[in-house]
Amino acid sequence: MNDLVGAILITGIIVVVILGKVLRGPIGEALADRLRGHPGPSPAALTDLEDVKTRLAEVEERLDFAERLLAQGEQPNRLPGRTDR
Repeated sequence: MNDLVGAILITGIIVVVILGKVLRGPIGEALADRLRGHPGPSPAALTDLEDVKTRLAEVEERLDFAERLLAQGEQPNRLPGRTDR
């Protein structure tokens, strides 16, 4: 019986310590802001985020295109009349 009480006590202490660490970090700050009634991100910030997402998607498309071009072969096709390489 004493072993069970000791195990429960140790488990409880570990849970309290972990919760204390978590609640002192960014998660705790977000919860505190929510409880205080602070609003979430502003509409301007959300608009900026959407713009960044769109630009990132365009960059990814360009990177994919460049990778496909590079994968086509070691030597790209040369213009006629070029003999320097």
